[in-house]
Formats: sequence, C-alpha cells, structure tokens
Amino acid sequence: MLNPQLNKHGELQHLLTIEGLPKSIVNHILDTASSFVGISDRDVKKVPLMRGKSVFNLFFENSTRTRTTFEIASKRLSADVINLNIQASSASKGESLLDTIDNLSAMHADMFVVRHAQSGAPYLIAKHLIDTRQPHVHVVNAGDGRHAHPTQGLLDMYTIRHYKKDFTNLTVAIVGDILHSRVARSDIHALTTLGVPEVRAIGPHTLLPGGLEQMGVRTFTNMDEGLKGVDVIIMLRLQNERMSGALLPSAQEYFKSYGLTPERLALAKPDAIVMHPGPMNRGVEIDSAVADGPQAVILPQVTFGIAVRMAVMSILAGTQA
Repeated sequence: MLNPQLNKHGELQHLLTIEGLPKSIVNHILDTASSFVGISDRDVKKVPLMRGKSVFNLFFENSTRTRTTFEIASKRLSADVINLNIQASSASKGESLLDTIDNLSAMHADMFVVRHAQSGAPYLIAKHLIDTRQPHVHVVNAGDGRHAHPTQGLLDMYTIRHYKKDFTNLTVAIVGDILHSRVARSDIHALTTLGVPEVRAIGPHTLLPGGLEQMGVRTFTNMDEGLKGVDVIIMLRLQNERMSGALLPSAQEYFKSYGLTPERLALAKPDAIVMHPGPMNRGVEIDSAVADGPQAVILPQVTFGIAVRMAVMSILAGTQA
C-alpha cells in the first residue's frame, strides 16, 4: 500500500497527511474551498452535496475549533453528523479502536473524522477499511499525536493564498514549539509542496526537532534574526500536554525570547500577516497587541477552515476506490 490516501485512479480516498500529496490535489482542495467561502454569507447556508451521507466525528482528544468547524462543514454540506461521546462510548470500556470502527461502519457510516493522541491512528483505520473492502468509507485526520493535522495545514495555505496570492516569492516563519507540533509538520509539507522558496523555523534548541534542514527549512534560535524580512509569521502555542521534562525555564522567559510583540513584528515586512492555529496563550507566545492588531488574520483562519473542511469532505465523498 504505497499511498493509502489515493485510490487506484490517483484520486483522494482519505486525507491522512499533506506529506506525499501531489501539488495538484492540494491546489484542487484550495480551489474547491474558494467556491464554498461565500456560502457563509447566504441566508440558507447549505448545499446538497452530501445529503444522505453520515459523518461520524471521533474525537479521542479535546478540541473546540476543529471539532466545531468539522461539524459546521458537514451540516453545510447537508450530511447527517454524529458526534461520538468517547468518554461515554464502548471505547471507554476497553473496546478496541478497530472494533469501534467496525460497529460504526455497520451503522452505514460514510466518513470518519478522527482526532487521536496516538500518531498513526487515522492510518490504522484507513488501512483497516481498505483491508475489509469498504472503499465507500473515508477517513479524515483531524490531528494525530505529534504527526499531522492536514486540514489545519490546508486552511493555513488557503489563508496565505488569500492574502498573499502567490506562494513562489514568500518567506514564511513558523515560530515556537515545533518539536511537539503536528500543525508545524503539516504546514512545512504544504509550504514546500506549493513552492515557497524559504521556510524558517524559529525556537529554542529544545523545541526544534532534528531533520528540519533535510525538509528544506532554515532554523533560527534568535527570534529577531529569524523574523527579518518575512512575509508570513505562523505562531505556535507551547504544547505543555505533550512535553516530558522541563524543556523551558518558564513561560515568562519564553515570552521574553520568543513572544511576538509589536517591536518584533516590525522586523518583518510591513505587510506581513500573523497567523495562529489556536488556542492562543496571550502573554506566552503572542502579545495581545499583536493578536488583536491589524496584521493578525487569526479569526479569518477559523472562517476559512469551514470552507476548507467542506472542500475536503465533498471531494472525498465523490470518490470511490
């Protein structure tokens, strides 16, 4: 199974990661999302593209933005949405992940949106569906461990394209806890796939994973140096829930060295945009004056996220193995 995301025709069958996705598919998702953005402004915010389809949201990890925007996106596509309460489900009684999937598949599920603390869980589900000959059931990775968060990466790319138009002349800086960030990995793969000539990673040594240079990323431990002349700044929160051991002296020290303040933002290009996948920790990785300032596009990211997730699900719903 070379690429479980694609069917035998090279079409998107599951969305598990941006890594390895052809540029044509990434652009197809972004172009499709453009056609959905205006639906939010209509009196009736629905299209019938997934009428009669059942989407199961399986969030084994807590989430606000991702789960809510997936639910909104499903409903705007006219799908039936089932939010599984994991704490009250059979999974809490010891049922295996694949047994849960089999039981939900028997209820005629058409799509699983999966968020899981273990890297690779969505792959496991997708492979199981392929092995059990269920090509009509699709999997969307809504974040797995430290590995990937493809729809966040795609909505970030949509946001950048909306404000900057062309990827091929940009310098993009990703700042913060890159070691534990699935968003950073998805963004890096998406940016390089779309032809961004310079991607920078900025953070303390303890939060910069090895291998970034092999991915075509320039690394900086000095925030001021890393921000000079950039077009896009993507701030990341400290993933305290995934840290083992003391990787930082304190939140205050971190903000002093790596917090995005108006003074540091001034080092970037005058028209630079500031992004953040949320949730934000104000006063830790970003100053409120920046988060609420004119260069921040953090709330538009959330709005665009609905259209991007609509695009992903509608494309998947239209393909078979």
